[in-house]
Amino acid sequence: MEFRHLRCFVALAEELHFGRAARRLSMTQPPLSLSIRQLEEDVGARLFDRDSKGVRLTAAGLAFRPQAQALLARAEAARNLAREVSEGATGRLRIGFVGSMLFRGLPALLERFQSAHERLDVVLIELNSQEQIDALVNDELDLGFIHTDQVPAPLRTHHVDTERFVACLPESHPAAARRTVRLAQLADDPFVLFARGASPDYYARIIGLCHDAGFAPRVQHEVRHWLSVVAVVAQGMGVSIVPAPLQRSGIRGAVFRPLGGIRAGERAHQSNVFCAWHADNDHPARDRFLQAMPATRRARTA
Repeated sequence: MEFRHLRCFVALAEELHFGRAARRLSMTQPPLSLSIRQLEEDVGARLFDRDSKGVRLTAAGLAFRPQAQALLARAEAARNLAREVSEGATGRLRIGFVGSMLFRGLPALLERFQSAHERLDVVLIELNSQEQIDALVNDELDLGFIHTDQVPAPLRTHHVDTERFVACLPESHPAAARRTVRLAQLADDPFVLFARGASPDYYARIIGLCHDAGFAPRVQHEVRHWLSVVAVVAQGMGVSIVPAPLQRSGIRGAVFRPLGGIRAGERAHQSNVFCAWHADNDHPARDRFLQAMPATRRARTA
């Protein structure tokens, strides 16, 4: 049974006139008659009665008509769905993000994108950088916002944003009263950092900054999410170095101060975010999202 036969049947069942049905289908009457005969042979039943009075559906034809219409409707729906998915207009988009992206413009970007693509189901999943890399490789995410461009070969990255690092201190810390903080002033404090396995690049960057300041930090607590870093500091359990956007986290008990004694724009003192995706996966909705992203912002130094 072919869809062209079903289309011919439905047109004739609705028109009950070979001439009108043929014109509706932009064809002549002989191929229409042939299609109806072939369909009846395939079904094994006569679907139309034809005589001098006209064309009428048989009992079998009356029973077959709603099923044929439903099949054509489902086929049309499938065709439309496939086209819309191929155009990125519908489907599901799974986006991973590190917590700092909540304060780096991700909510506004998602709101604009979702308003322009209402039929897309956008799902946000908070994961640290390494978890996102693993999920992208295993096709468990379509897109990720991570703090490193050191990714395995199947993945590609695009630089999204740069912000300076700042000191994150308990409000009771002596250095919290200063306008700027030099890292050396924190040499005796316990540090709260991302776990090395959660974000190796960030962990190594902070350790390197402390070494450049003349000391090896005493890492007392390791956590797996940015807001956890700030929350632990706010409880007076240590100090940390975090991306500047976390100043907007609103967690009481934590204060943020610029790092003094460093040159503006020096890469080691900047927190970068990269968008990552699997280059070999075809995902039009993901590609639409990438196109909607604004140009990379420069690091803020004030």
